[in-house]
Amino acid sequence: MITLLDYGAGNVRSVINAIESLGETVKVVATAEDILTAEKLVFPGVGAFGNMMEILNHKAYTAPLKAYLDSGRPFLGICLGLHALFENSEEAFAVEGLGFLKGTVKRFDVDRAIPHIGWNGLAVRQPSPLFRNLQGDEKFYFVHSYHVAPEDPEVVLTTTDYGYSFVSAIQKGPVVATQFHPEKSGPSGLKLLENFIAAGEDAHQPAIRLKSTRLAKRIIACLDVRTNDQGDLVVTKGDQYDVREAGEVRNLGKPVELARHYYQEGADEITFLNITGFRDFPLEDMPMLEVLRQTSRNVFVPLTIGGGIRNYTDINGRTYSALEVAAEYFRSGADKISIGSDAVTIAETYRQTGRKGGDSAIEEIARVYGSQAVVISIDPRRVYVHDPDEVPHHVIETAFPGPQGQTYCWYQCTVKGGREGRELDAVSLARACEELGAGEILLNCIDRDGTNSGFDLELINAVKTAVGIPVIASSGAGCAEHFLEVFQQTDAESALAAGIFHRREVPIGAVKDFLQDKMAIRP
Repeated sequence: MITLLDYGAGNVRSVINAIESLGETVKVVATAEDILTAEKLVFPGVGAFGNMMEILNHKAYTAPLKAYLDSGRPFLGICLGLHALFENSEEAFAVEGLGFLKGTVKRFDVDRAIPHIGWNGLAVRQPSPLFRNLQGDEKFYFVHSYHVAPEDPEVVLTTTDYGYSFVSAIQKGPVVATQFHPEKSGPSGLKLLENFIAAGEDAHQPAIRLKSTRLAKRIIACLDVRTNDQGDLVVTKGDQYDVREAGEVRNLGKPVELARHYYQEGADEITFLNITGFRDFPLEDMPMLEVLRQTSRNVFVPLTIGGGIRNYTDINGRTYSALEVAAEYFRSGADKISIGSDAVTIAETYRQTGRKGGDSAIEEIARVYGSQAVVISIDPRRVYVHDPDEVPHHVIETAFPGPQGQTYCWYQCTVKGGREGRELDAVSLARACEELGAGEILLNCIDRDGTNSGFDLELINAVKTAVGIPVIASSGAGCAEHFLEVFQQTDAESALAAGIFHRREVPIGAVKDFLQDKMAIRP
């Protein structure tokens, strides 16, 4: 029996599913007594340090947690569950942590995109029962802006490199905690969880001892999900956002089955984009919630869900906030949510007023779940101009002239599935959303969508140089060489594709095989 501490924020369903997939049962903490009587305790956490500690204190979990940590029983902290073990955090310096370990939690101070998102390695500093049957060169999934800085070097279990070396796992007796997410780290993460559950005392040293690690470029499979004319939920794909062919919605498969297939093929993340909306459904009946629940039972890599993350009123007259909608998606298995059209409206208001209201979907979700949980999906199209001074937007000089020989263009943001253009450019939208608290940009391109002609490198470079958060390149991939091109000619951290994967034109495995010797990837 594994006791799991769910303090009410983030995706704990994936942790439960991962543990249950290993044949173990899970009991979720309902009272302080459940902590005190636990045999093995797992504490997963995402979000913000201050919000987490406020909830733990409010639920009267702090004293039982400290007592459990001092009891000599097995404990596994994950991400924020690691941070909680320390005295304080730069994220909320006035808030006290559990103080089980001396030291603090620091924000990354690097000339790289923050948050640190993706698959990175572990440099093992001491043997541990956790490493049984691990080789040492595996990559695990990270998503964080802060890292721990222990005073005692003896507790350091692993380090990882991102601009500099930081502590990525600790061990003090039976207490272990990781910055990475085992439940989202595929087979390697499941093996680590299995080793924790086994609670063996024999320490293992992996055969491969890394001196340093490298963040892998991510290959993401995207599934556009909507109802077809028969009312079935299907994966479809547009051609410049038109998903119909011969009058019918393209049906490229069932979302749960395809997601599992891509996981088995080696996808580093799975993104669901709900392009139907289901605007009048009661929240608890949203079809995408069940898709996430089913997918997270068998897919142990990060899941992102986009579409419908907004304030809305259902058919019964009940109103939900965007935060409530996001919370249900997280509870159903999502790790990140993606905001599209509503982000444009939010950014327009922010640019007009020049101040943060604090109540936008971006700000509220980032405050509760952390910036790393908020992805902004940008859907721009090129608008050509003869001279940069013609428009008050971010204009670039292009190597691909327009229909009238124009050598400049800007990227107009669109809403409503690309059907409506707005007087806001993609660079300005990305900057505004970063300032409001978003942690990642999903950068599409209507002009390249469905063309198989390659990513729009000019767009990606324009946005990537303007923001300090990770960027996912999307739209236009037609072959494995396009992934190499985008990673070599831009600083995008990841690349996403849909149609070429759905139609089996280029399997994910083929992309990774092609990139294997050319850059750091997760094999």
